[in-house]
Amino acid sequence: MQDFRGRSIGGEVAVGTFAAIPHPVAIEVTAAAGVDFICIDWEHAQISRERIEDLVRAADVHSVPAMVRVPGHAPESIAAALDAGAAGVLVPRVSTAEQARAAVQATRYPPVGARGVGPGRAAAYGYRIPDYLASANEKLLLAIQVETAEGLANIDAIAAVDGVDVIFIGPGDLSVSIDAMGPAGAKKLNVAIETIAKAAVRAGRTSGIFRPSPDDIGIWMQSGIRFFILASDTMFLGASVAAGMEAAQRNARD
Repeated sequence: MQDFRGRSIGGEVAVGTFAAIPHPVAIEVTAAAGVDFICIDWEHAQISRERIEDLVRAADVHSVPAMVRVPGHAPESIAAALDAGAAGVLVPRVSTAEQARAAVQATRYPPVGARGVGPGRAAAYGYRIPDYLASANEKLLLAIQVETAEGLANIDAIAAVDGVDVIFIGPGDLSVSIDAMGPAGAKKLNVAIETIAKAAVRAGRTSGIFRPSPDDIGIWMQSGIRFFILASDTMFLGASVAAGMEAAQRNARD
């Protein structure tokens, strides 16, 4: 767990999932299922700031890294997630190099960045601040999510920003932003994804992507993508219930 950033930027394949259910039990069940990491979705799920720490703690029980997709670019949100003990953050809707640099500043302590020092859980509530400061910049993962037409246009400048570890592609928002929704826009969307992924690889960054199913992970690996967030706990729950019900109803008819 402690080398989550090192493995992520070192070229290893990592497959995690989003956590949208705001309860530690869901985190523990997911962690025990064999994921490489969990990304707590503070942006789109009904998860409050005070709940983040409990969810990160639940992942720690199983030694599974928990990162947090923060709700926006605010340094306060990034600091809150990291102070809670998260292994990293995913910053959404990064569309310019300036926004990428701001994410670096909010994630790293001086002299690399401008993150404030606080007595949070990550620093043992203030009792191990020097130890935490000595290692945080090297251990915490910063992923930025490129998911707009503006981000696509600026991808080379974004990828060149020092301090960014993972350039993560959000296909859903990207498809809307570039008018490539549905089957008719699939080719256009795939070209955009490949453009972002290859720009990340050229700049020496890890590229990542959200996939709703595992079916095409091998295909996207051919574009250099190594960091995958697969579906979410709610998506897996729904799919499993639906499959079970279908099987039960089929057996009842036979």
